[in-house]
Amino acid sequence: MFDKILIANRGEIACRIMETARKKGIKTVAVYSKVDAGARHVRLADEAYEIGPAEAKESYLKAQVIIDVAKKSGAEAIHPGYGFLSENEQFASACEDADIRFIGPTASAIRLMGLKDQAKSAMEKAGVAVVPGYDGAKQQVAFLLEKANEIGYPLLIKAVAGGGGKGMRLVEESSDFVQALASAKREAKSAFGNDQVLLEKYIRKARHIEVQVFADMVGNAVYLHERDCSLQRRHQKIVEEAPAPDLSDDMRYELGETATRAAKAIKYRGAGTIEFIVDVENGLKDAPFYFMEMNTRLQVEHPVTELITGIDLVEWQLRVAAGERLPLTQDDIKLNGHAFEVRLYAEDPVSGFLPQIGRLNHFSYPDPDINFRLDTGIEEGDEVSIHYDPMIAKLIVWGASRGEALRHMRRVIKNTAIAGVKTNLEFLFNIFNHQSFNVADIDTGFIDKYGDELTDRLRQVSVPVLVLASLCELMPHTEGYDVWDWSDGWQLNMNLSMNLTFTENGHKHDIKVTYLKEGFKIEVRDQSYHVTLLKQKGDDFSILIDGKKVSGKVIRKHEDFTVFCDGKVSYLHHFIPGADNDNVGSKSGRVITPMPGKISKLFVESGENVEEGQALLMLEAMKMEHTIKAPCSGVVELLSLEQDMQVSDGQLLLNIAECEANG
Repeated sequence: MFDKILIANRGEIACRIMETARKKGIKTVAVYSKVDAGARHVRLADEAYEIGPAEAKESYLKAQVIIDVAKKSGAEAIHPGYGFLSENEQFASACEDADIRFIGPTASAIRLMGLKDQAKSAMEKAGVAVVPGYDGAKQQVAFLLEKANEIGYPLLIKAVAGGGGKGMRLVEESSDFVQALASAKREAKSAFGNDQVLLEKYIRKARHIEVQVFADMVGNAVYLHERDCSLQRRHQKIVEEAPAPDLSDDMRYELGETATRAAKAIKYRGAGTIEFIVDVENGLKDAPFYFMEMNTRLQVEHPVTELITGIDLVEWQLRVAAGERLPLTQDDIKLNGHAFEVRLYAEDPVSGFLPQIGRLNHFSYPDPDINFRLDTGIEEGDEVSIHYDPMIAKLIVWGASRGEALRHMRRVIKNTAIAGVKTNLEFLFNIFNHQSFNVADIDTGFIDKYGDELTDRLRQVSVPVLVLASLCELMPHTEGYDVWDWSDGWQLNMNLSMNLTFTENGHKHDIKVTYLKEGFKIEVRDQSYHVTLLKQKGDDFSILIDGKKVSGKVIRKHEDFTVFCDGKVSYLHHFIPGADNDNVGSKSGRVITPMPGKISKLFVESGENVEEGQALLMLEAMKMEHTIKAPCSGVVELLSLEQDMQVSDGQLLLNIAECEANG
């Protein structure tokens, strides 16, 4: 076994690897960009070395710099985690050339599986069914359009070097193909340095089921059961579970054996995942499944496999890389219970899941136990940076059954709180309370099908949320302050009343609070409620609203309130007339960039008439392309905006004149 390893990554996966290394008595070496100098993975490591500026291409993707650090530190092996250099064949080869063990597959296996077209060809030779489509070398637009029309619509355009939904576009009609192809190629070129794509038939009702495989250096290979990763947005997974619900033992065996055969066919080594698309148009029983791709690395969702098998996959990676045989045979690998993982992102689901940046001024969650595990690279006070993926943490639960695991996840989400950036926390809670999800009626179109229903709830501000925010605002006046010092018009022998206004998503919420002998009368939306404060401890409140107990947490920073109540997360601002913009709710033609990035495409020109909701431009930021749409109808004024221009956070991009008149 190794004495010291270098982890060529950052964030939660670097911290996760360090956890196992520490248990095995292995010293760890971290690398970090300048912006990550105070990051959690740096704090946890035994040693840490700066490797360059914030941009990944100048730091975490600098293969030779990382190898030089490994030599300097005396590390015997490098674990690449996932992303960055984890599936880079040149990096794997360079490690071996430097006499440093690469904790992953061989460079030849990475090369073969790294391009989707090659991978599909290799799987066909191994007798594994693949999705119908085109994966040839000819990339002329006219030729690809012709092939797309032959395959039929809907279809997927996929970057051959892609992953994580980058360089992927769903095309519903032939008229949309050319624009979607250009967008996919731009994103693929930016993310992977390779704009070649393949075309695949899009299976309308599909389950995304993947199998965890493991192989050692002497040809032994096993599968560690499957995961269902069907819940995705923008082709990126957000909820994963293991095992796949309602899968028969026969189909589980067939999927596992097919995946193992595929791994052996390419002489695989270490941890890998064979991803299948399962056509469930006619149900899951005896459904046809097709090879989609192989991930030649540890997966983001590997914890759910660990929880149902009791196997530490990182430990197995270390043991196999050190030359040991697989610790267990196929018959030794048991399946126990059910596990879920959700990816907690800094993003705004109401605004099309737009990534968010900022400092976490609060981050709390339940204490980990046998039913709950949290993997994170961020702690309270840390920054969510523009430069990297916006995932904050992974919440992982285990239960003896799927139903029990569902209940544990609801409990965990309800008792997790993050303030400082908007997150998808409530969106995840809504998924785990959705009837179709609870009965495992799921497929890859789940988010698209129920998206409006899941996000409409996010726009609603409940009465308990407004009551909690009001009490938080008033608490300083009720503890340690003398009513005789107040200058708010209160008169002797009369009940004191105060008016408050909160805003969220451009809407005003007026509240009238009247102090009573025991509690408060709070008027919201023409309804009156009797409220009693039972207990307040820090940010946590326990109250009665008309006799019904309500608990919640309110995180306040200046005049901004983040309120957590029974799975509901609301972002309120205490509106102060004169100090704030009085035109709340009115439409503005000023289009402001939501984050720093590059204008990768302009769809309009100055003087052009646009309609509300029309695409104006494409902003490339946080490794993704984001479409910015017109907030109202009017005439475009581009100001000084140009294509390929770098823009800063909060910068005025353009103006739509006559917005008020036409909106």
